[in-house]
Amino acid sequence: MTINEYQSLAMRTLNPALSKKDVLINGVMGLCGESGEAIDLVKKHLAQGHALDREGLIKELGDVAWYLAETAYALDVDLETVLAGNIEKLRRRYPQGFEREKSIDRTDER
Repeated sequence: MTINEYQSLAMRTLNPALSKKDVLINGVMGLCGESGEAIDLVKKHLAQGHALDREGLIKELGDVAWYLAETAYALDVDLETVLAGNIEKLRRRYPQGFEREKSIDRTDER
């Protein structure tokens, strides 16, 4: 499945009663909420001595993907465009691959 196919299939489960504005708000809030659930699993592993709930974390990543697809849909952009733009930004920032110094000093991006 391609990322755009995922977005199309995922958006079949979008609440059709929501306005575009509400879809945007729901998408961004959902990203925050699901990311919080993901970090909570990692926190329990690192700070509380729990075994890493790998399957739970994978499910949370799927939820993050759904809300990413929803947010992009609200902006009338497909996920391939979002991801391609991110790769282009990373290529400009790290043309030779990750460099610690470039991750600290990003003044050239402003």
